[in-house]
Amino acid sequence: MASFTRRETLAAAVAAAASIPLGGVFAQSTGPAVTKGRLKQSVSRWCYSKIPMPEFCTAVKDMGLTAIDLLEEPEWTIVRDHGLICSMAYAGGGSIRDGLNVRANHDAIVRNFEEKIPKAAQLKIPNVITFFGNRKGMSDAEAITNCVDGLNRVKKIAEDAGVTICVELLNSKVDHKDYQGDHTAFGVDVIKAVASPRVRLLYDIYHMQIMEGDLIRTIRDNKEHLAHFHTGGVPGRHELDGTQEVTWRAVATAIADTGFQGYMAHEFVPTRDPLTSLREAVALCDV
Repeated sequence: MASFTRRETLAAAVAAAASIPLGGVFAQSTGPAVTKGRLKQSVSRWCYSKIPMPEFCTAVKDMGLTAIDLLEEPEWTIVRDHGLICSMAYAGGGSIRDGLNVRANHDAIVRNFEEKIPKAAQLKIPNVITFFGNRKGMSDAEAITNCVDGLNRVKKIAEDAGVTICVELLNSKVDHKDYQGDHTAFGVDVIKAVASPRVRLLYDIYHMQIMEGDLIRTIRDNKEHLAHFHTGGVPGRHELDGTQEVTWRAVATAIADTGFQGYMAHEFVPTRDPLTSLREAVALCDV
């Protein structure tokens, strides 16, 4: 009988845990990973950029997904031609560093949204993304005022087109140092002041787990302000498996139980076979 050291045994256990989705749900290797579909799921393109787009569209569709997330305008028609939609589009809404909190950025964002949001609507794209921007020494009070003013300039464009502008919450602790919209309360204050059904938050679960935790309570308490979700294992932004701390099936169930009608898009960077990792995540969050 083989003899194992404590270190070898521990290493084997970690490797095994990495292959097991939290919740013990395994995905079949072929056919649809979506069998319930109470929560609509999507996937962020940038995490799978090494896979050619046509091949990726085919694989995503075969899993039972209906959408791909975070696409630039030239890619919008590609997914349409594969029978999918873009669930969240880039439409010139500034950048993570240079966003709505700085008034000097507003004119460019307005111009871009005036041009691109009607195009997005024609392709049945439900959401476009924008950002709060980095602090650069600015107080939260001033930033909220500036963000509200900027969003007030574009909300009618979104309302007329039937497209939702989503402002993303990000962590400032690990990935995006100095980002201003790093807590749910900040984002909710902005959204409440804008008071438009077409201006809401992109609640990135990975980022908010790092900054706040208390995910399910926060999602339930702020459900009317949340239009879109992103996933990613914590720590590391990798697979939704036994190496990280979020119980994804419980979170997905809580989101579905609120009556949420939007998308939860997977935005983790695979460390193993990418499409296998995606399939496992989709099956895990199919509640």
